[in-house]
Amino acid sequence: MEAKIIGNKIGQARKEKNMSQAQLAELLFISPQAVGKWERGESVPDIITFSRLAEILGVDLNYFSNTLHPAAIGVAHDKGAAEGLPAIQEKKLSWDMSRGNWIGADFSGLKNLHEKFSSSNMLRCRFVGSDMSGLLLKRNNVDSCDFSGSDFNGSRILGSYLSKNIFKDCSLREAAFSESYASGCDFSGADLTGMTVKSGGIEKSNMLDAILHHTSFDAVQFADIIFEGTVADCSFEQCTFTRVTFRNTTLINTFFKCRSLKRIRLIDCRADRMTYEFLKNGKADLSGVTLLSS
Repeated sequence: MEAKIIGNKIGQARKEKNMSQAQLAELLFISPQAVGKWERGESVPDIITFSRLAEILGVDLNYFSNTLHPAAIGVAHDKGAAEGLPAIQEKKLSWDMSRGNWIGADFSGLKNLHEKFSSSNMLRCRFVGSDMSGLLLKRNNVDSCDFSGSDFNGSRILGSYLSKNIFKDCSLREAAFSESYASGCDFSGADLTGMTVKSGGIEKSNMLDAILHHTSFDAVQFADIIFEGTVADCSFEQCTFTRVTFRNTTLINTFFKCRSLKRIRLIDCRADRMTYEFLKNGKADLSGVTLLSS
């Protein structure tokens, strides 16, 4: 009975907004059939969707709470309220935005997304200045999204494909990037301190002024990349390089253990003795490298 009452309320609020089921479904990134099931009382939304519904339909969350058991919408009655409407206490939301199809969504400034965002497709979404630390991105396809200035500290990006995304001035400290590919992305000014990149590849991406400090690359395929700035205490193991240039770069205490470094171009670079010897051992062309004085 409660599901039927909730469905009637959703339908009534939707009609007052002169909105079709298909239009409401599009705003919620779900199918029109799902909205139809709600309105027929065959199912009910989860708490996150209730919050979004209230926002879209221009109603208070209490519009639904009067017909729901408090636990169903994450509220509790105040036992001391003997008269009037029951008090509501909000639960802390635990976001799980996995298995979604996000197109053109704007999550800029989001501060409480610390959970999962896996098995999703994201196209032309905005996450500018968002707190995405500790996030799990697994088996995602992320295309043409803007993450400028966002915090990815300690996040894990696994088995994902990133295309034409903007990570400018992001913090990716201690993040893990594994079995994933980044193509045509902008990492300019990003802080990659302590980041680990294992397997996969990075190609045609902007790495200018990215902070590489204690950053490790293991079995990574690099193609059409220009590094510039300072590379310190980093490691490149079993990596392959195609049309990769280090330009006006200072290389300090950086370990290269790769089959061949012949394809690397070193232009106006400086290196300490240890890094110089690693490059030399990989048969890199050192004509563009100046040895730093000890």
